[in-house]
Amino acid sequence: MTYNETLDYLYHQMPEYQRIGDKAYKPGLENSLALDEIFDHPHRRYKTIHVGGTNGKGSTSHLLAAILQESGYKVGLYTSPHLVDFRERIRVNGKVISREFVIDFVEQYKEQFEPIMPSFFELTMEMAFLYFAQQEVDVAVIEVGLGGRLDSTNIISPDLSIITNIGFDHMKQLGNTLPKIAAEKAGIIKPYTPVVIGEMGSTDVTQVFIDKAQSVSAPIVFAELYMNNFKTERGEGGWLFNADGYPGVKGELKGPAQDKNARTVLTAVDVLLETDYEIPKEAVYNGFANVTHITGLSGRWQQLQTSPKIICDIAHNAHGIRYVAEQLQSENFNRLHIVFGMANDKDIEPVLSLLPQKAIYYFTRASVERALNEKILANQAEAHGLNGKSFSSVKEAVEAAKENADKNDLIFIGGSSFVVADALPLFA
Repeated sequence: MTYNETLDYLYHQMPEYQRIGDKAYKPGLENSLALDEIFDHPHRRYKTIHVGGTNGKGSTSHLLAAILQESGYKVGLYTSPHLVDFRERIRVNGKVISREFVIDFVEQYKEQFEPIMPSFFELTMEMAFLYFAQQEVDVAVIEVGLGGRLDSTNIISPDLSIITNIGFDHMKQLGNTLPKIAAEKAGIIKPYTPVVIGEMGSTDVTQVFIDKAQSVSAPIVFAELYMNNFKTERGEGGWLFNADGYPGVKGELKGPAQDKNARTVLTAVDVLLETDYEIPKEAVYNGFANVTHITGLSGRWQQLQTSPKIICDIAHNAHGIRYVAEQLQSENFNRLHIVFGMANDKDIEPVLSLLPQKAIYYFTRASVERALNEKILANQAEAHGLNGKSFSSVKEAVEAAKENADKNDLIFIGGSSFVVADALPLFA
């Protein structure tokens, strides 16, 4: 098979959550454990760090990977979803997995894994684990796919678990209250393994984490309490972080909530230093300042064009969109144009209630089955005072926004990682 034929096989023979949503979700670890047996438990051959939470998992994972790489470690990085190319999910020292490995993996092991009927995520996770082993990485940063307790990545035994925050997302699978969602996310807390909690949230959410950690004798560190002298400044050039032991850390990532991600990562670094990790201060500063170059991260408050200024961000739920709305308020522009689309399994109303009314909207639909119909989105948005036109593709919506915008306007593209994924190639 060619690379494209291999991807077609993976997407259509294996249920893929990114593409079709709920029908692809397989809770439980049975398939993952069976796959892991086939490949002789490759994740046991290197250290791992497990990153979960509602939002900020990707930024946190990439920042940690960048810092560890700058510390001299050979670092594997497994994240999801990808934006443009499937291979973005699996990287070693910032370099994506080779096409040849993807092809050979499917051709060589298809007869062994097909009887298990794994999901797309389960199989590609095991592909990543095997690739990291063959590449002889020192440590792999593993981002949770969905939830935690029953997520297929939860077969690893990490040196550190990180839970960034808790918000409303994937309620059908994880529960309809924040404590229920927290309980699922807390499933990655392992016996005697330290865990860093990025944002404490409400008292009942915090208690969920405390109870889980105590039940398995896991040392728990709350970043908000640990970094109690943490201060931030936000300027045109990005964030500047000041914390005990880390004065003047320049953050390359300019997106909303990156201050919270930074506090989480700096706390995680200190926890790792208490084990046998060697992380020089210089590596921390370099990792924060050059994370996109080191790891290939994209889609986080990423500027795509200067005149007019065009920014995209993959925030896709109320917890994330709240920060996007705040960030938009801090930008300077004559008029605001928003290219916006969502997935059809998201809770739309809370998101729409957060968006600025004083903007011109271009409602659109990404090129995946899970995309919400743009006309349905526009109708619901109108009830929130959000007005604009509908476009059947992201390309048409972006072109319309660019045509209508003056050089001193701002165009924001977001609402879904799928919308951003469709937009990025337009600026390549």
